[in-house]
Amino acid sequence: MQEPDRGASSPHVTRRRLVIMLLGCASVFGGVLGYQAFERAMMLERMASAPAPIQTVSTVTAGMLDWQPTLRAIGNLRAVHGTEVSAEVSGIVDEIRFESGNDVKAGQVLVNLRSGIDVGKLREAQAAVELARTDYRRNEELAARKLVSQAALDAAAAQLRSTEARLKQEQEGLQRTSVRAPFGGRIGLRVVDVGQYLGAGTKIATLQALDQLLVDFFLPQRELGRIAVGQSVAVAADAWPGETFGGEIIAVDAQVDRQTRNVTVRARVANPAHRLLPGMYVSVEVHAGTPVRHITLPQAAIVYNTFGDAVYLVQPDGDRLVARQAFVQVGPTRGDQVAILAGVVAGATVVSAGQIKLQDGTQVKVDNSVQPPSDPAPRPPDEPARRR
Repeated sequence: MQEPDRGASSPHVTRRRLVIMLLGCASVFGGVLGYQAFERAMMLERMASAPAPIQTVSTVTAGMLDWQPTLRAIGNLRAVHGTEVSAEVSGIVDEIRFESGNDVKAGQVLVNLRSGIDVGKLREAQAAVELARTDYRRNEELAARKLVSQAALDAAAAQLRSTEARLKQEQEGLQRTSVRAPFGGRIGLRVVDVGQYLGAGTKIATLQALDQLLVDFFLPQRELGRIAVGQSVAVAADAWPGETFGGEIIAVDAQVDRQTRNVTVRARVANPAHRLLPGMYVSVEVHAGTPVRHITLPQAAIVYNTFGDAVYLVQPDGDRLVARQAFVQVGPTRGDQVAILAGVVAGATVVSAGQIKLQDGTQVKVDNSVQPPSDPAPRPPDEPARRR
């Protein structure tokens, strides 16, 4: 009998062993993965059943505030009365009777020009008037006795009027040699010296009335309906940080600039302490319209999202406090505050800090020892608050 060939069956045996080995490896890996999945499921179940941590938040009470609608602009100050003081006639400076930076009164003599020749002409004119007056009186007496004609009396009267006119002219000429302040105010730096020859119209110094100043500023044409004569304004200058100066609008320009589409507005500002000076640039706030009441919150309390802005309200839930999400409609902002047009009622307790840790229904604990800023007019840390 012939013996079977063992070499022919060896490939089948090798293939069977390889299949068995692969199946064994798959069973091992499947078991490991199944165990990991089971362990993960158990962990998630334990986490879900564990109590959620209590989150610490800061809160603020939504309140009603009156917001005064305002328009802001940059303006320039100018004097109500301001001029360059100069001489009406030519002459040599004989006397200077003011100090630079002094306050002067209306009519006060500032500079005297040399007037020797003018005084001589004035005395000559005075003598001519006295002679003409005496001649007229004599002719008047003689005419009453019919000793001179009416023509002689008329000639004497005409001569008297002529000499009086000449005297008045000389008096006015002499007065023009004294340069006087046309109005009260603060005089600037003098630019003349004693002995200097001045031509008529040469500048001596500037004079500015400082009790009240004018501020000219520009507003867009779209704001014309919100401004009117008599509206109050507040002016601030960087020279006096923390201080504002009150005034009111006195005029609105009759045309809009074609290039900028802005309209020029002029306001009068009280300046009793003379702190403001003409030429300063200032910031201007116009109180436009009646105050509007808004529910306000710190801007930090708003969670801004593309699908809608929201806040978290703190509400009691049995013996604990929970955060409830509420979508809101926000309005205008002012400093660190924002107006809430819908979604929150006055008196509601709103989370102001810590929202990032919250979900709807999260249990919370309130700690208001630290609050986010909520200033309607914040200032830089090194700048004091404005005094009104």
